[in-house]
Amino acid sequence: MPETLFDYEAHLAACARGERSALHHLYVQESPRLLGVAKRLVRDTALAEDIVHDAFIKIWHGAAGFDPARGSARGWMFSLTRHLALNFLRDHRREIQSDIDLPDDTETVDTAVHSGRIHHCLEQLEPARRTCLLHAYVDGYSHAEISHKLNTPLGTVKAWIKRSLTALRECMG
Repeated sequence: MPETLFDYEAHLAACARGERSALHHLYVQESPRLLGVAKRLVRDTALAEDIVHDAFIKIWHGAAGFDPARGSARGWMFSLTRHLALNFLRDHRREIQSDIDLPDDTETVDTAVHSGRIHHCLEQLEPARRTCLLHAYVDGYSHAEISHKLNTPLGTVKAWIKRSLTALRECMG
């Protein structure tokens, strides 16, 4: 079944005009994946839920400042959520215990991501495996959701993600 196209920019513009229903639609559309992103970083469901709540408050108040020339509306929402989670970790000096063994302090993680190292390492993966990994760790999809989305056996998806994490760990070395 094809996914319905969701107009994130139009919903952010509606939020900027004060239309609460637009925020509700954004929440219904993206909160599960944003929760997945936050949970991967903070490793605690309750904290992740608080972060997503705060993210939607920021989305509501910051919608007028969204600039489509700087990136996609969906990407902006994910970036905002990710930064809230990283700020929480930084403020509380919690260690990141990442599945790919990135350094423990978030500034080093940010540097690794923004320096392009992780992008280089991701590019080394086969496209199908890279897609699985991004769906799991960026979009917050479960292994079963990825399996269904890619029409690939669940065991294959799990193996690809496990091997891809190993390859990233070695590449990031």
